[in-house]
Amino acid sequence: MNTYSIPEALTDLAQTLLDEARRRRLRLVTAESCTGGLIAATLTEVSGSADCVDSGFVVYSNRAKEDVLGVSGDLLMDHGAVSREAAIAMADGALGRTHAHLAVSVTGIAGPTGGTEAKPIGLVHFACAREGATTAREERFGDIGRMQVRTASVRVALEMMIDRVREVQVPEVSSAP
Repeated sequence: MNTYSIPEALTDLAQTLLDEARRRRLRLVTAESCTGGLIAATLTEVSGSADCVDSGFVVYSNRAKEDVLGVSGDLLMDHGAVSREAAIAMADGALGRTHAHLAVSVTGIAGPTGGTEAKPIGLVHFACAREGATTAREERFGDIGRMQVRTASVRVALEMMIDRVREVQVPEVSSAP
């Protein structure tokens, strides 16, 4: 039986993200394919995460991406589930279906099967959406092992979210009498 323990480096990143989001009164949502919920699991591993975590979607199949997040079937046919376009549509869909202020999405090929010459094992696409702005990123981790690809993807997703959260100004505390 395989067991997974969330690495301390990832829970440290999650703590940083949650602290930054809490200071800005932001709620977070995840839309995950190849990570299978590991980003949400890492966030909720931190005590008090309910202050900031709105929800998490695991949308492994194309049908789930369409039905749950509203990703266009045409987009998936034209670009594939593992694409920049799909990652952006997933993040935008998650943001639009929740009360969250920031969404992250991940779609990729963790291996050991499923890779092609055009889309090799270790290819992962990320997107991070905030109202009015979605950023995307591609990583090619290589064939480093399924769990290693997934763990590296969690790290990148958390780092992207930290960067995006820090773009939001911290609200001033009112000192009303």
